[in-house]
Parts: sequence; structure tokens; C-alpha cells
Amino acid sequence: METSFSQPEKKPKVTLPPVEEPKGLTAAQVSTIARQLIFNVERVIVGKHDQVVLLTAVFLAEGHLLIEDVPGVAKTMLARTMAVSAGCTFKRIQCTPDLQPTDVLGDNYLDQQTGRTEFRFGPLFSQFVLVDEINRASPRTQSALLEAMGEAMVTAGNVSYRLQRPFMVVATQNPIEQEGTFLLPEAQKDRFLMRMNLGYPSLADEKQMVERFQLRHPIDTLQPVTTPDRIMQCQEAVRKVNVPPETCDYILQVVRATREHPALLLGSSPRGSLGLFRAAQAMAAIDGKDSVSAELVKSLAQKVLAHRLIVRREEKFRDTKVEDVVAEILK
Repeated sequence: METSFSQPEKKPKVTLPPVEEPKGLTAAQVSTIARQLIFNVERVIVGKHDQVVLLTAVFLAEGHLLIEDVPGVAKTMLARTMAVSAGCTFKRIQCTPDLQPTDVLGDNYLDQQTGRTEFRFGPLFSQFVLVDEINRASPRTQSALLEAMGEAMVTAGNVSYRLQRPFMVVATQNPIEQEGTFLLPEAQKDRFLMRMNLGYPSLADEKQMVERFQLRHPIDTLQPVTTPDRIMQCQEAVRKVNVPPETCDYILQVVRATREHPALLLGSSPRGSLGLFRAAQAMAAIDGKDSVSAELVKSLAQKVLAHRLIVRREEKFRDTKVEDVVAEILK
């Protein structure tokens, strides 16, 4: 008796389409989101358009901002309003001489019920952090911010904790009242992408502000105009903004000139070059441009480089200001 075996039917091969990488935002889309942020912040902050734009640029460039100004000019409110507009978590750290690093970073504590040691997160574990009057904190506490600002992480004992993105620090200090303060070391200043001041409002702007605040604080009704995920997409798009070789060369020439200028004891570090590069990319994206020009770099050089430089203490340079040196270099 013969038995015949039939061949198994061949199943058709399943072909899957290639997985497409998610498309990033265009310069026009980044510009739209940035302008929505700026408009929303200006519902609270009156008459400070240029400063709001700079804050937005620092945020999209994944940097940190140092604001030097007298009390009461809305430094804290500027940071808080940007955090609310971006849908980010916000924490404020009020610096005092007795503030300890653990008060900022967090600390391990023993749970009496379970007997286990757990880490209690400090206020630095927020997406948007305002460090108010940073020069009133001790050098030990100031240095505790270095790792977080540079690496977006905090190490406690043998464990490192990643900070939630997007992450930005806005620090303030009063340049007038210096009694009982600790000057920021150069390593700390270098961590800030930009330094700026707000100044007093004009008479018309101050009148408008008083009228807005008559019934309630405008921030009480402020709503987010975007999300943290959208902000990170914008930051990724900013990194892809084209910087032509001649513009990159211009950035490097300006920074190198600060290291060779006879009036300067300390020139800008390579972090300054990268900061000027990133800030120009962010500002170009806010303007809806897909390329960076030398003129744009020139307009940002003072804000990005001046706080990284030190003038010599010799008698002939006694009246020389850092801003004048940068202006001379740009010419």
C-alpha cells in the first residue's frame, strides 16, 4: 500500500514597511510655539519683550539664565510665568547663608515604619527651578548646583538620579547689596548660558501693570500654551538649525579674541563658544529661520560672553568694563 505525502503549502512572506523615524518640528513650527510662549508670558510681564525673548531662547537652547537686578522688578514672576506657560513643574529656592546642599538636592532618610532608607527629593527635582538670590547661599551650596546644571542629574551617596526634562535653572542676584553675600565663582557663572537684567519699567508700562493687577494677579488665570514634551521637540529642532561654516568660524574668532585681549585676565571657555552657538540656533528658530547669520551671533555676544570674562586689576585697566571689551572685539 502506497502512501502519498502532500507538500505543505507555502505561506506568503509577510513584508513590513520600514519604520519611519518621527519627523521633527520645522523652524516655522518652533517659531509658532515660541511666539505663543512669549505672548502668554507678556500677559503677566509688561514692557520686557526683549528679556522675555531671551528667556525663551535660553529655554529652547537647553541652557540656564542668570538675572542680575534690584528687588521687585519681576525676576521671580518672569520665571514662574514661563514655567506655567510651558506646562512645567516649578519650584523656588530662597537662598540664605544657612541653606544646606541637602535642602536643595534632597537627602536620604530612614522610614521608621519599614526600616528602609529612602531618598527624599529636594526642590531641585523640578522642570523649572528659580534659585532666588543665589549669591546669599554659601559656596558649598552653590557648588551643589553644578552637577545638576551641567549634567541634569544629582548624585546622593552612590546613586545618581536623573532630573526630569526639560530642565532649566533661573538664578537671581542683587548686584547692589553685597553685604553678607558670596560672589559666584567663575565655574558657577560659566554654567549659565546668558546673563541679563530687567530694569525698571517705563511710566506707561508701570501704569499698565498697576491696572492689570487691580483686581487679581494675572498669573492666577494663566493657562499653559504648550507641553513639556512639545518643548523637548522644540529643543531637538533647535539643535538641527544650520550654522554655516563661516558663521561658526566667526563664533570661534570672537571667543578666541577674548582669550588674547590684553585687558582680560580670563577669556571665555569653550563652553562659551558652544553657548553662543546654541543661543544663536535658538534665536534663529524663534525668528522662523533655518540658518544662523553672523549678525545674529553679534547681537547675542554680550549676553552670552560678558559674564564669563574677568578684567585685569592693573591700574591702566581700572575703568575698563567687560561690556566695552566685548564691543571692541565685535568691531
